[in-house]
Amino acid sequence: MTDFDKRRREFGDRLRRLREQTGLTGHQFAERAQWGQPKVSKLETGRQTPTDSDILTWCQITGTAEDTREELRDALRELKIRYESWRRSQRGGSRARQEEGQNLEQAASVIRAVDFGVVPGLAQIPDYAREVFRLYSELNGTEADIDDAVAARMRRQAVLYDTSKRIEILVAEAALRYPVCPPETMRSQLDRLTSLIGITHIRFGILPLDQRLPYMPMHGYWLLDDLALVENITAEIRITDEDEVATYHTLTDRLWTAAAEGDDARGILRRLMET
Repeated sequence: MTDFDKRRREFGDRLRRLREQTGLTGHQFAERAQWGQPKVSKLETGRQTPTDSDILTWCQITGTAEDTREELRDALRELKIRYESWRRSQRGGSRARQEEGQNLEQAASVIRAVDFGVVPGLAQIPDYAREVFRLYSELNGTEADIDDAVAARMRRQAVLYDTSKRIEILVAEAALRYPVCPPETMRSQLDRLTSLIGITHIRFGILPLDQRLPYMPMHGYWLLDDLALVENITAEIRITDEDEVATYHTLTDRLWTAAAEGDDARGILRRLMET
């Protein structure tokens, strides 16, 4: 059982105790909430994560005091933010995380990748990816399974050819100017990005350096349907809170209004390849 599963089960126990204090059975509680009885069982046993509205309904039926209600909502917020130490999760190397990413992307119908410091993994060429993994391994002291990690990342890119998905790749020009690799590799990487322009189900854009953005770029992130993935230097944050994920989607929509696409994006890539 993962730490997340344990915390969700503990949260469910709190809900169960509140319900039992009212004398209501699970079936009676479900009727008052206008839910199916299985939902009550799943919430109490930690097999389902409640929404904020679920908590409000639960507290209303159980007559929970306002301070307890707010405490539960705060606890739910913390529950929905899954924080994983990269050093812990990748201590055996990066291949496993790439394979997990492949599973997440295959299950998603909408993939939105936004990055300000590096080319998103789905668009990296092998030599660029190899340097990214090398730098990460050196900084964090993880196993340098670079060849396996690169191979796994390349397998992930098969999702780019799944026309049933909507895929967006939005990258800042600053990330394309940063020389992660030698010039010849960077030119090949930029050429790879050029090849994405015009593919029907893929939206590719660049945030130009001289373009005013609708919000300050704090960090890159990925959106897989209703899941937000945020990477920092040492950790990955997985966000499932509906309101927070919606904010990331809103931000992405606004960033696209400042993006160069189509021929404008080609022009930026061409200029970068020349320099």
